[in-house]
Amino acid sequence: MQQFIFVAAAHFLALLSPGPDFFLVARTSIRAGWRHAAHVCLGVAIANGVFIIAAFSGITLFRPDSISFMVLQLTGCAYLLYIGVLFIRFAGAHSVSEYNVKKPGSDTESAGVWTHCRAFSMGFLSGILNPKNALFYVSLATLVGGTTAISLKVVYGVWMFSIVLLWDLLVAIFIGNSRLLKYFSQILPWLERVSGIILIGLALSVIVVNLIALA
Repeated sequence: MQQFIFVAAAHFLALLSPGPDFFLVARTSIRAGWRHAAHVCLGVAIANGVFIIAAFSGITLFRPDSISFMVLQLTGCAYLLYIGVLFIRFAGAHSVSEYNVKKPGSDTESAGVWTHCRAFSMGFLSGILNPKNALFYVSLATLVGGTTAISLKVVYGVWMFSIVLLWDLLVAIFIGNSRLLKYFSQILPWLERVSGIILIGLALSVIVVNLIALA
């Protein structure tokens, strides 16, 4: 249960830092409405789902007590340390205030410009072509380890997929609300710092466990 809480928290806090997927969802919501942006959200979530399945399936191919698994685990920890430091160093560098628009376009007005299929494709490509997504999920998978039951790994995967979809949908729905956007902009730097600290802490804890096992 403790492992699930740490992994789920690290995953969710990492989502809070705006990236390519966030800005794509935001732009689409403002230009075409949140209902249309929902197709982008679905595309992004499915792309993340592909990485989640690949990461957890790949980890099961390694024996938990093998050198190769330890190397992979330490590599994943190194990446978590790297992005954790970046989150802390550049906290607040990503501005979301540019989306404080007064008059977002309505769903009806933009229906002829954006097709649902195109919106889904854009979301999927945004997620699947981002190498950071692959590295992040592999890193989380190594933290879970190879001895975790398959059923629990499925729970992890379903949870992360659902959170990605839910978070992006919330962004699409509330991005046009100037009050919420202003509040989010104010707390974002702190959320990024907390995210960085948790990711660094997770990575260091796994490194310590591996060093103790080698001793």
